[in-house]
Amino acid sequence: MNNNTPLTRDFIFTQYSDYLLNHGDRPKNVYLFAKENDFEEKDFYHFFSGFEHVEKEILNHFFQKSVALVTGQEERVSSAKEQLLNLYFVFFENLSMNRSIVLKILGDNKLQSLKILETLRGSFIDFINSLDFETWEMAEKASEKIRNLNTKSRQAAMWLHLISVLEFWKMDQSPDFEKTDIFIEKTIDTGFEFLDNEPLRKAIDLGKFLWKEKFKIR
Repeated sequence: MNNNTPLTRDFIFTQYSDYLLNHGDRPKNVYLFAKENDFEEKDFYHFFSGFEHVEKEILNHFFQKSVALVTGQEERVSSAKEQLLNLYFVFFENLSMNRSIVLKILGDNKLQSLKILETLRGSFIDFINSLDFETWEMAEKASEKIRNLNTKSRQAAMWLHLISVLEFWKMDQSPDFEKTDIFIEKTIDTGFEFLDNEPLRKAIDLGKFLWKEKFKIR
């Protein structure tokens, strides 16, 4: 890095991602990471508190870029359902373009994955809250108990749905992850049918659940 070039979040994202993929593990410490990339350790802390913070923000960065793109298209989108579908498609396209680093950051430990996804969860909830739930055409197909969900319950249910799609995408081996696109459209288009599914609400191992017959794509 040129000493005359200001340090940026994007530069740290890029260098950290390269290190993680090339070495298979986090750098030993921030001092060595900064030294290897020709900037001062103290400058790192202007942006992040540590490497876990970087990982949380990388995933959130992909989401925020997706939201910005979808928001810019709002005039051409007629419904909240279409906004949600557009966001999912753009977000998972971004994830697919960066699949190696996303899979590395998430790892195989689901509890650790949920911890890494904390920042993303906040941004996702903000997006959900920006949609007009009362006019969602998908809500018309939902059962009365689903339509009457309070805000926090709806947020939790929608977050669980995003996690389920993420788990599906992680396992998807279809070309261009086309089965994930179908899964997104199928679960959203059925109008909250997935929220009425008892195993989904209670499943700890979402990955195992997603391959049960109800959600297999043929």
